Amino acid sequence: MLTSIYGKTTGLTASLLLLLASFVASLALGHYDVSLATLRASFMDFDPASTGQLIVVTERLPRAIVAALVGAGLAVAGALMQSVTRNALASPGILGINAGAMLFVVVGSAFLPLQAPWSLTALAFTGATVAASLVYLLGREPAKGAGIAPLRLVLAGVAVTALFIAVAQGLLVINQERFGDVMFWLAGSVSSRSLDSIGPVLPLFLLAFVATALLTRQLNILGLDDAMVRALGQSTGFVRLATGGIVVVLAGASVALAGMIGFVGLIVPHLVRGLFGRDHRWLLPACLCLGGSLLLIADTAARFIIPPREIPVGVMTALIGAPLFLYLASRRSPSL
Repeated sequence: MLTSIYGKTTGLTASLLLLLASFVASLALGHYDVSLATLRASFMDFDPASTGQLIVVTERLPRAIVAALVGAGLAVAGALMQSVTRNALASPGILGINAGAMLFVVVGSAFLPLQAPWSLTALAFTGATVAASLVYLLGREPAKGAGIAPLRLVLAGVAVTALFIAVAQGLLVINQERFGDVMFWLAGSVSSRSLDSIGPVLPLFLLAFVATALLTRQLNILGLDDAMVRALGQSTGFVRLATGGIVVVLAGASVALAGMIGFVGLIVPHLVRGLFGRDHRWLLPACLCLGGSLLLIADTAARFIIPPREIPVGVMTALIGAPLFLYLASRRSPSL
């Protein structure tokens, strides 16, 4: 673990450089490799007649932006959930929030005549809110005022996730002619996105990241014993509510952009916590950088597994994350 300020600053700088390098690699690498000179020309002197520059600007740039935003958003959301619930296995994917957003997006895409570009985003937020509320109610201890039980919360999340995915798949069986249109949301992918699709959700990501930065001190206090928190005169109700809202925004925006991508919000906070400790002033920025890097690297690698076809990035993160999740579940207590 990095203990000194110098070590943490160096580690955070390295994380940022990894994010930038992953972003450049996502732009340059694929079935059609692009040179650094072509990358530079794509942004400084764009020529629509150049195949390489056209690929960078119209396909890979939106794809890289989506991967960076979604990876960072899911990683930060997972860190927030693990801190607030004191549950080492909490994440938007494990606790059903992603599945709720996905179900509402599938319903809207398959059965509703949606026209406005923000409509799917609104549906994703609604589904994420419904799922989060349902898991919270099911995860509470039966005794009044006993709070949330970490194990009950995970079990409730797994059950809600299975239910929502089953309902979504059942609806697609009924309406099979739209299956191809919404398969994107089920598999999880950052391809075939345009800059226009990023515009409606980009301010929401930025707002959520700024709000998270403003809550770092309060989140550090939440990590203390409940009796100590009360002795300090701190009210945790608003912090928990605000953090829950941030998680819903990040998870909803991520699903609206890329569909169901699991395990990023679970694995990255554990890796970062092992390097930077539990101080949210370092934990959250590092999660942002490494979460974005992970999804960028996974998406770039997915282009080379079975060429010329690509594996959806949601499949890649599941292949990486599932074994690590089993390891964490067997080695750690669910309570932080």
